[in-house]
Amino acid sequence: MATMIEENGPSTHYQVSPSYQARQKLEGLLNKNMKIRMTDGRTLVGLFLCTDRDCNVILGSAQEFLKSSDTFSQGEPRVLGLAMIPGHHVVSIEVEADSLEDVPGFGASH
Repeated sequence: MATMIEENGPSTHYQVSPSYQARQKLEGLLNKNMKIRMTDGRTLVGLFLCTDRDCNVILGSAQEFLKSSDTFSQGEPRVLGLAMIPGHHVVSIEVEADSLEDVPGFGASH
């Protein structure tokens, strides 16, 4: 994707790197509610606070839901508060759709 910038002279073209675009999307997810499924069957729900290059994730106000043999009963969540999920234990990450409406690149198409 090429963008033109004019600053006191002729137009300059530059490429926006994929890593920059990925970082912008990731920054847009900050403080959004996420549901993370882990390899041991647990599910953590909380606010996305940060990640690192090893894909470790920090959730704030996190709650833990244990894997249930009965699909209809999730049981009571255990309140964890601040939680760090090692990247190698992450199976899937979901973000609440309501949280994404104001995030560029994630909202509904009009």
